Amino acid sequence: MNFDDVLKAQEEKLCVVIPAYRVAGHIEAVINGIPDWIWKIIVVDDKSPDDLADRVLALSNPRVELIRHEQNKGVGGATMTGFDRAVELGATVLIKMDGDGQMDPAFLPELLEPIVNGQADFVKGNRFGRLESISRMPFHRRMGNLFWSFLTKVGSGYWNVFDPNNGYLAVDADVYRRLDKKYLHPRYFFETSLLVELNITRAVAEEVPMPAIYAGEPSSLSVFKVITTFPGLLLSRYFRRIWLQYFVLNFSVGTIFMTLGTIMSLFGIIWGAVWWRTSIITGIPATAGTVMVASLPLILGFQMLIQALTLDVQSVPTFPVSSRTGRRQGIARNLQVK
Repeated sequence: MNFDDVLKAQEEKLCVVIPAYRVAGHIEAVINGIPDWIWKIIVVDDKSPDDLADRVLALSNPRVELIRHEQNKGVGGATMTGFDRAVELGATVLIKMDGDGQMDPAFLPELLEPIVNGQADFVKGNRFGRLESISRMPFHRRMGNLFWSFLTKVGSGYWNVFDPNNGYLAVDADVYRRLDKKYLHPRYFFETSLLVELNITRAVAEEVPMPAIYAGEPSSLSVFKVITTFPGLLLSRYFRRIWLQYFVLNFSVGTIFMTLGTIMSLFGIIWGAVWWRTSIITGIPATAGTVMVASLPLILGFQMLIQALTLDVQSVPTFPVSSRTGRRQGIARNLQVK
């Protein structure tokens, strides 16, 4: 099935949003490399101190709209500004590409196909999907992404997503409208916070393998800042997701396992710690019964939490929630028959 035929039949309005900061040397090549079938390109100048805005305006590209921030809002804030404008203009699919030239526009059809065929609401690139891509990735980025990937799986609930930090992504405009924007982080935590909010809306997320392009450009993201701020941000989003999905929007067996498992585990830990301290102070060993009162709830509670985790893995969204899903799937089936 030809991708161009799908786009024409679906009457999609595809909009690329480029959050731009200190990328004046790359921005022209990035814009010129975007295919003609992209409906609109929105460049958000996040108060960049270079001549980025002048270079964008000099292109005189009718598809390009430049938005300038009066103050720097971060990559997430700039992306949301662009997404909101694209929705206002009538875009049906929103695409985020960075302005540093690391994201190859040749992979746009692969990124967009699951959405325009009605198979997904959100698609992102996966730099770990191909062995040759992994070997080209700097070692420190590889290790950091692997570690953060597992934590993000737990926090977001998307256990099928392996490269959460990849900013090359596309999201259905209808699904984006449903997100609670105040919980989307304005800076580098944006991609991870977006995953959490998408899961709360039960949007279907997919990944497509694609390489990143590394040209030795320095990253403006501080490793120290990641270590000191990202875990706390992820933990708060995790508790928000669990509360909404298991106690507010739904109540399931997973809720019971999670609640009882937490209570029993905490009881076993606290009871055991109290009697362990008492034994040290008095010099009298705890009785077998006292040890059992601590260990049995802890073992059972841990097993319940493992079961709750298993149910969470199995509850990854599988049916797209976009209002355009039915139409997209119907047209895709008709094109396959032809």
